[in-house]
Parts: sequence; C-alpha cells; structure tokens
Amino acid sequence: MARKRKGRDVHGWLVIDKPAGITSNAVVNKVKWAFQAKKAGHAGTLDPEATGVLAVALGEATKTVPYITDALKAYEFTVRLGQATKTDDAEGEVIAESDARPSDDQIIDALEAFSGQIMQVPPKFSAVKIDGQRAYKLARDGEDIELAARPLWVESLKMVSRPDADHVVLELVCGKGGYVRSIARDLGEALGCHGHVLKLRRTWSGPFVVEDGVSMDRIEELARSEDIDQLLLPMDIALDCMPEVKATDESLARLKNGNPGLVIAHDVEYGEECWASHDGVPVAVGHYKAGELHPNRVFVL
Repeated sequence: MARKRKGRDVHGWLVIDKPAGITSNAVVNKVKWAFQAKKAGHAGTLDPEATGVLAVALGEATKTVPYITDALKAYEFTVRLGQATKTDDAEGEVIAESDARPSDDQIIDALEAFSGQIMQVPPKFSAVKIDGQRAYKLARDGEDIELAARPLWVESLKMVSRPDADHVVLELVCGKGGYVRSIARDLGEALGCHGHVLKLRRTWSGPFVVEDGVSMDRIEELARSEDIDQLLLPMDIALDCMPEVKATDESLARLKNGNPGLVIAHDVEYGEECWASHDGVPVAVGHYKAGELHPNRVFVL
C-alpha cells in the first residue's frame, strides 16, 4: 500500500529572489517546509553562487514546470577577463592566465558569434550525466571527461557595461539548457584572453521577473503562518504561452479523468496545444481536435 504523502494541498507558483550561497534544491526544500506543501519543484537550476529568479512550483503547479523550463530566460553576468578557471566561475582554481585585454569593439564583434542557434559544451563541473553519473562528481574525482556539445538558442547577447579592462558585464537571453559559464569560457577563448563568470543574476524567466521575487528572509518570517499563501501566484500563469479553452459542465468529469471532452474555443487551430479551464480553474492541458480537448495533463484541484 502506498504511503500517504504528508503536507497541505497548496497549489501555485512562487518567485524567489535566490541569494548567493544556497543551492536551488535547498531553496525548494525550505519553501516546501514553509508552506507545509505536499509537492514542490523548480523550473531551472541556478548555481549556488548565482542569484535572482528561481521559480518554485507547489502542488499541481509542478505539472506546469515544463512550460517555464522551455521559456526564454534572461541573465546579467560579469565576466572576469584574463583568467580561466577549473569550474568556469569564481569558485574554481585558476588554470590559465593572459595579459591580453580586448577593446570594447572587439568584445561587441565577438558577441555576434553567440547569437541564434549555437552549439555549446557544458562545463565539466555541471549536472550533465555521463554513463549515469553527474559530470561534476567525475570531475571532482579527477577524471578527464569530455562532454558533447549541445544546441542552445540564444535570443540575444549584449554588452551592458565595461567597468574596467578586466571586467565586462553582459546580458544574455536564451532558451532551455543554457550554461552562462560556458558563454564566459567560450567568449574568453574567442577573444584570446580567457574568461570566467564572476557574478551571475537571472533577471527573468518566462513570465517571472526578479522585481516580483520574494526573499528567503520573507519566507522564514511567514513560514507556516496563514499569511504565507498570499505570496503565491496562480498556477495558470505558466500556461499563458498557449491558448485557453473553456470546458463545458458536461465535459468536466471526462477531462478530469483524462478523456477527451467538449470545449468552447476561439481562434484555436486543429491539433494546437491549449489548456482548458472551468469557472476560472485549470482543468487540463492537451491538444484541440474537432471541438474537443484531448488531455495529456490533468490538474486535480
């Protein structure tokens, strides 16, 4: 007999402004404890020293995580020029140095190669799996590993400022699976001077912006109180990327059981992915076919 999961049935999204020095999983665990929630997850890992938007899903909102994971994300980060490190960030040992320093124009010109569909090799100290093991674990054990390049969509990569000869601040907007550390490493190589990430902040992710972020201090302050639910955003915020259709009273039970059901739709094409609501509450996500929604995700609300 399956063990009953402890906790509250609480559903929605929370935008955390993640501080440096804590892992993304630790943030999720703290949020789950604070809300006494049965289920929690996040949409896109941030490195421990990175800050900014970490979108945390609670309850049935965890079923909408893929729509945030697949959305564009923006990062502002500082590259330290002249040094390569083992981890491609400031936490790692310096393994190469150069006295060369590119001009602003040289940097701007080099950024053009990091636009559109590019191929990117993840950092060796990353969570990518090799034969079932995490790359960072193999790297820590001293193994010489080779990671395959993978495609990444880069919407834009721009220079924000040049504080001094050793540093450049950049803004990256990219799709799923991007490693900012790899961008800094590869840019340094392209400029012939080496480079690594000194500071990193995610400023937005899909519909979530850092200005709406909640601090971990605020989570601690409201933990396990009645007021903490006021921090939640509706779970359907993650579904704004697709059309909404309305489930009829008669089709509600069918859809909730994962069966095709009649919906009221406007300007939705045959086969298009969309989500169904009933009285403003999300019911299911699926594909629209001949007046029916064929669900592939059902929300138990």
